[in-house]
Amino acid sequence: MYHIKIAMNKKILLLIVIIFVVGISFLSLYKGNKPNILNNDIEQIDERDKAGLVEKDLPHPLSIESLRKGEYPGSEITIEQILDPGSNYSRHIASYKSEGLKIYALLTVPNGEKPENGWPVVIFNHGYIAPSEYRTTERYIAYTDGFSRNGYIVLRSDYRGHGNSEGQASGSYGSNGYTIDILNAVASMKKYKDADPRRIGMWGHSMGGHITLRAMVVNKDVKAGVIWAGVVGSYADLINNWRRRNQTTTTPFPTRSTRGGWRQSLINEYGSPEKNPEFWNSISATSYLADVAGPIQLHHGTADTSVPVAFSETLEKQMKAAGKTVELFTYPGDDHNISANFNTAIQHSIDFFDKYVKGDINNDEQ
Repeated sequence: MYHIKIAMNKKILLLIVIIFVVGISFLSLYKGNKPNILNNDIEQIDERDKAGLVEKDLPHPLSIESLRKGEYPGSEITIEQILDPGSNYSRHIASYKSEGLKIYALLTVPNGEKPENGWPVVIFNHGYIAPSEYRTTERYIAYTDGFSRNGYIVLRSDYRGHGNSEGQASGSYGSNGYTIDILNAVASMKKYKDADPRRIGMWGHSMGGHITLRAMVVNKDVKAGVIWAGVVGSYADLINNWRRRNQTTTTPFPTRSTRGGWRQSLINEYGSPEKNPEFWNSISATSYLADVAGPIQLHHGTADTSVPVAFSETLEKQMKAAGKTVELFTYPGDDHNISANFNTAIQHSIDFFDKYVKGDINNDEQ
């Protein structure tokens, strides 16, 4: 009996040894064929790093190239409220879509028989007004009226974060948000039943001039632009030659205090314009004037304490150097709003749009 137990124990021991050897073999085989988890993780991290590098090579969100790569489908124009009419035109609060945001706007439409292809359009870009104080129906009344009563549909966008418009007010110099709202306004007006999609002009004052110039080097649908006291310098000029002072004013358009957050943020990340001109040129519309959509007319008071007249004077020279049509009117001693010469300036603006946007309203080729 004792010998039988010894024999059985030997068999069990042998079986254990066989199982152990086979197990080691399988384990070695598995190790030899399985993916190297550590190396695989490193490869994946490396791929993510590569993706990160690609991300860094994309145009900066503030750049003109970034604007050009964007899509601006706009939307149908919705009439939200009917307002008291103007002298020979109807007035409405309207809305359209921009990046999913509902943007409100003042919309005026001429009375009378609509031209066969629709009325010509002026997209009206207002200057800085504190977003919390902004109202769709306030300020720029005489300005919009000048175009409205002369046979133009006028759309004055509230921009995101202004009045009842959705979204966050982002400012126009450290963000392309307002420009994107205007590019979507152009697309929306092209869909509007009473508008001629081939005859769209753009007017901008101060900050609105900055937006107008950016829109016109991106969108060929804008046939002509008029800019009053525009912030139309390069970003190097905005950094080095422009600070808006804190002022008390009796004009309809109070100026803002100095707010340099976007300046310092960009300088911290990209260096000064002197150290990194490539970046600063990439975000400046003045670097792309060869692509501007159409003629531009500039107006500026020489006593403007908010935006230097040199910005408009320099842009005139740059436009001419690029072979583009440009007109400059300066008004000696006049202010940021061209108050003393308003009637003259508005008539020049109307005449310019009549020439380059309206043309012969019965001419299908216009």
